[in-house]
Amino acid sequence: MAFAITQNCCNGASCLSVCPVNCIHPTPDEPDFGTTDLLYIDPRSCIDCGACADACPVDAITRVNRLTPEQQVYADLNADYYRDRPVDNAWGAPRFPLPNIGDVTLDSVAVIGTGPAACYAATAILRQTNARVTFYERLAVPGGLARFGVAPDHLGTRRIGEHFRPLFAHPRVTVRTGVEVGVGTSVDAIRAAHDAVVVAVGADRDRTLPWVEADGPIPFSARTLVGWYTGHPGVAADAVDLRGVHRVVVVGNGNVALDAARILTADPESLVDTEIAPHALAALREADVAEVVVLARRGPEHAAFTRPECQALVSRTEVPVSIAGPGAADAVAALPFSASAAPLADVPVLELADLGRTLESAGHGRRIVFAFGVDPRGLETGDGGGLCLTAQATDGTPVTVDADLVLQAAGYRGAPLPGVPFDEDRGTVRNQDGRVTRADGSIVPQTYVVGWAKRGATGGIGDNKADAEATVDAMMADAVRAGAGSVGRVRRRLPLLPVSRRS
Repeated sequence: MAFAITQNCCNGASCLSVCPVNCIHPTPDEPDFGTTDLLYIDPRSCIDCGACADACPVDAITRVNRLTPEQQVYADLNADYYRDRPVDNAWGAPRFPLPNIGDVTLDSVAVIGTGPAACYAATAILRQTNARVTFYERLAVPGGLARFGVAPDHLGTRRIGEHFRPLFAHPRVTVRTGVEVGVGTSVDAIRAAHDAVVVAVGADRDRTLPWVEADGPIPFSARTLVGWYTGHPGVAADAVDLRGVHRVVVVGNGNVALDAARILTADPESLVDTEIAPHALAALREADVAEVVVLARRGPEHAAFTRPECQALVSRTEVPVSIAGPGAADAVAALPFSASAAPLADVPVLELADLGRTLESAGHGRRIVFAFGVDPRGLETGDGGGLCLTAQATDGTPVTVDADLVLQAAGYRGAPLPGVPFDEDRGTVRNQDGRVTRADGSIVPQTYVVGWAKRGATGGIGDNKADAEATVDAMMADAVRAGAGSVGRVRRRLPLLPVSRRS
């Protein structure tokens, strides 16, 4: 009986290296890698050895005959990926370290940040060199996105934190928490104290919405909502007030938008055994959210969310899901089985005008509505103190939605780190293949970048692995070209900073 990869898949590719028959694809050297929602097991070639299940850090791999009824669709999704692909179990060309890797004499590397990209970079450095790695973390605890960005009910995905925990206790690793680089400690000082610096600060700003007026109401950031329900130490327990909130409109349709819709409409008792922050659980027990409307500017064929996240909403029968928007039903019906919005094929279809109806309390039932092809144009304060969002559908129909809360979940941007060149247009650290560069294209010595700070806020946890390893490969090549690496360079000692190994 074959295995199947399910919703929790982080695309980290840990399973690929242990499969004895090369039946898991796409691999990092294949064009599809990083573009699919999941990795997929070929049921025609799987020999049922279970090595992949043992290696998976997020428990995403299960025997097909052990899938729950809600998970059965993943057996079909794994098989569907190979439907038009021939059986090919040939291995790609092996990759070897640089022939002169022994000339790399990096003694000390600083990593700014402790999220997944930072951890993957540190792991690659420790594996290839004898260097000591020092993490610098702004918060009092390490973990970054893996700890404070993954929804509390995604317990499998959150297990990636357990995968990284031994790294923070590695004998050549030091974790310095409570250090805000660029404020109390400069990048220049860190660079002077180490042979190389890796910037892994992620993306912690919202994208600018062109239709939001500076002197008008501003959408509430979904970043704050996520930090609130995951217990982020930088988000106060009273940062989110759901009293009197019946309808929530989410602007954006990525996975963060779907997480928000799912958490806000969940039965609070179903969240008790998750890792939700206690103050958020208490507030949700008192909340009366009846409807969440997810606004997408384009049609379902361009959905930004992943199929597993959509499938999870549709499978949750206690909260019905509907769709609305010009041609949305026909567009969904025409989607291939593997498409992100394909699970919406059998849900009810609403008229856009229905989004403006008066809501009853959640005691009459909750629902989630995907409104496709609806482009927001403005946000005003309503007559009753609520909010009024105006929009235009792709067919020219004006749309008005009254809401008690409007969430912005339209993507993230990086923020400048003092002392590191920043590309404001892209919202990333300036770089070329992971090497930090100045505005004129010249390379900043000993300075590298990984993750969302490098490529923008795209991809999930596992996508950072190949990204980080590519940057570390560049670091190794630079150290080899330098001849003796750091030999002869005088490093300055940083002032004594807090050290923590808590994870």
